[in-house]
Amino acid sequence: MAATSTCCNLIHGFAHNKLNGHHLHMYITYSKRCNLDYTRSRYNNGEIVFHNRIYTRQLFLLKPRNHPHRQQVSQSGFGEQVEEEEQESVSRETLIWRAIKLPIYSVALVPLTVGSAAAYFQTGMFSARTYFVLLASSVLVITWLNLSNDVYDFDTGADKNKKESVVNLLGSRNGTFVAAYLCIALGFIGLTWAALQARNMPSIMLLSCAIICGYIYQCPPFRLSYRGLGEPLCFAAFGPFATTAFYLLQGSASAMSNLPLTRTVISVSILVGLTTSMILFCSHFHQIESDKEVGKMSPLVRLGTARGAEIVKVAVMALYALLITFGLCKALPLSSIFLCSLTLPIGNLVMRFVQENHKDKNKIFMAKYFCVRLHALFGAALACGLVVARVV
Repeated sequence: MAATSTCCNLIHGFAHNKLNGHHLHMYITYSKRCNLDYTRSRYNNGEIVFHNRIYTRQLFLLKPRNHPHRQQVSQSGFGEQVEEEEQESVSRETLIWRAIKLPIYSVALVPLTVGSAAAYFQTGMFSARTYFVLLASSVLVITWLNLSNDVYDFDTGADKNKKESVVNLLGSRNGTFVAAYLCIALGFIGLTWAALQARNMPSIMLLSCAIICGYIYQCPPFRLSYRGLGEPLCFAAFGPFATTAFYLLQGSASAMSNLPLTRTVISVSILVGLTTSMILFCSHFHQIESDKEVGKMSPLVRLGTARGAEIVKVAVMALYALLITFGLCKALPLSSIFLCSLTLPIGNLVMRFVQENHKDKNKIFMAKYFCVRLHALFGAALACGLVVARVV
């Protein structure tokens, strides 16, 4: 009854606000969370008169559409507050989707797939069980990277205005922290199990180096990303370390227990590292102001967006130049060269989009997702080319 009385007083206070001018209708929708059911209102002698019945439901006011007094009605405070709650409810779904960062998990899939394809190209052997154990473990490691990055950026204040931060969405810094380190523990157990099954200790050392790169990239007391060293660490972690480690683990299923480090695996690891670093680089375009405030000196903070756009252009051109160079050196088969060349349109899209929108914060955040597409498609083409070359 107290809640009902409070809600009645609030509505009646709103109802007796004087409005000048035109006839006004306000319609009310209601849901099960409420204590009142207001079915309709009408404008009468300068006042809004509500017709209501008492139920055990809660109301939501919908502002009248296309009405000259729409803004004045919202100034009462009640209608505006409810509309903001509705907008927040709708936008929260989008924020949750952004927080999950599902496309970013391609950085776990691509090194594993390319490394496994390189091992198949070398030996003709492939272990599905090892592949899926490594995939699950890698996803857990990437989840740790994302969650712990949100935690430590929350600590420094870098994410104070980032609504899609997991910490901001959950409202729990400690809960996110615990979840992050539970993921890394489970992921490392899976990686270690795969290495022990394959009896290949060099692979677990390489994967440990990759995880260490992730730690010193974002975690205290190192936080090397704040010194602009995130991209080199990203290149090393996902390129030479992770891709080569997955190559060794898959190759251990063959009669050759210790695969040699061939020109092929070195070449593909460089290409994978480059496309992965491009994702990280482009993710900073729309965060320059917030990074400056907390002293996070990312490359784009130092260079600015115009020079950053030129670097993206050079990086994409270097990617395909290296592809051709490795093909001419016979480090990569012609099938990989051909299939990877089919990704040129998405590479051109990345360059053009960044060049045209690097100053627009409302658009440039999409650059990292275009880089994710390039990373995934280029990696898939690279792996397929290796498999085709072995089969043929």
